[in-house]
Amino acid sequence: MTRPRLVGVAAVLVTSVLWGTTGTAATFAPSAGPVAIGSAALGIGGLLQAAVALPALRAARVALRARIGIVLLGAVSVAVYPLAFYSSMHLAGVAVGSVVSLASAPLASGILERVVDRRALSRWWMLAAGLGVIGSVMLCATRLDGPAASVSGTFWGIVLGLLAGATYAVYSWAAHRLMHEGVSRGAAMGAVFGMGGLLLVPVLVITGAPLLASSQAFAVAGYMALVPMFLGYVLFGIGLARVPASTATTITIAEPAVATLLAVLVIGERLTPLGWAGLAVIGLVLVLLAAAPATTLPRQNRSGLPLRGSMTG
Repeated sequence: MTRPRLVGVAAVLVTSVLWGTTGTAATFAPSAGPVAIGSAALGIGGLLQAAVALPALRAARVALRARIGIVLLGAVSVAVYPLAFYSSMHLAGVAVGSVVSLASAPLASGILERVVDRRALSRWWMLAAGLGVIGSVMLCATRLDGPAASVSGTFWGIVLGLLAGATYAVYSWAAHRLMHEGVSRGAAMGAVFGMGGLLLVPVLVITGAPLLASSQAFAVAGYMALVPMFLGYVLFGIGLARVPASTATTITIAEPAVATLLAVLVIGERLTPLGWAGLAVIGLVLVLLAAAPATTLPRQNRSGLPLRGSMTG
C-alpha cells in the first residue's frame, strides 16, 4: 500500500470513529428531535468548514464557479443527508435506520463512480462492499428490539434511510470530483459543506429551540457540530483527497460498529454472538480495504492511452 492511500484510509477510519459517537451523544438530549439534531450537527459543522477554508475558497473561486453544478449538487445532498438519516432512525428504529442508511451508501457510491466517472471498480472493493453490507446486517439484526412506531413508520424510515445513503454517496462523490479536477481539498470541502450548512440554517432556526432548553442539550449540539461533524469532515476531506469516494464510503461502514460498542460500554446495551460476528466481519472489511492494491489496470481507448477516470482504489 502506498503512503498516501494509507493516510487516506486512516483519516476516514478516524472519521468513522467520531461519527460513531453521535448516536450515544444524542441520548443525552432526548428532548431534541431528529431534525433539530441533524440540522445543528451538519449545519453548524458545515459553516465552520467554510469559515476555516475562506482563503482557499477565495483562491479557487474561478474554478468553483466553473463547476457550480457539482458544488450545488453536493451542497443539497449535504443538507438532505442529516435530516433523512436521523429521521430514518427515529421512524424505523436505530437498527433498521442505521443499516439501510450506512450499508446502502457504499453501493450508491460505487454505482456513481461506475456510471458517471466510468471508473472500473476493483474486485477488492466489490468484495469489501459485499462483506460490509453482510456485517452491518448481522450487527444491526441484534438490535431490532428498538421500537418502530408502526408499519407505515418503518416503511418511511427505510425510504429515508435509502435517501440518506444516496445523498451521502453523492456529496462524497461531489467533493472527490472537485479535488480530482484540481480544486484544493479545503476549497472543495468548504464550498460543498459551507453551502450545505447555509441551507440547513433555516431548519435549525425553526426546530432548534429544544437544543437551547438546557445546558446539557446545548453541550450535545456543540459537541456534535464541533467534533463528529467539523473535525470529522476535515479528516474525511483528507481521506477523499487520497482514496476514491467508493472506498471512503465503504470504510465508514465501521461507524455502526463503533456506535454499537459505545452502546455496550456507555449505555449498557448487550450484544449477541451474531452481533460480535458482525463486528468481526466489519473488521475484515477494513483489513481488506487497507491491504487492497491502490489501482487496477486502466482501460484503454483506441489510441492506446488510458481513459480518464479508469484508475480505482
